[in-house]
Amino acid sequence: MLKKYWKKIGMLILIIACVFNIMSKLVNKLSLNKEMLYSAEYIYSEEQKNKTK
Repeated sequence: MLKKYWKKIGMLILIIACVFNIMSKLVNKLSLNKEMLYSAEYIYSEEQKNKTK
């Protein structure tokens, strides 16, 4: 039986894995405001390091 349906089973597993991947990315996604703040802090800290050298 598995021999007959292996393509369908594989496709189902692939679809489920993709759905879980997308859902985990949506759940753990940072807001745009936080992402911009973190980027600005990183750039500022890098500039400060370059000035002290």
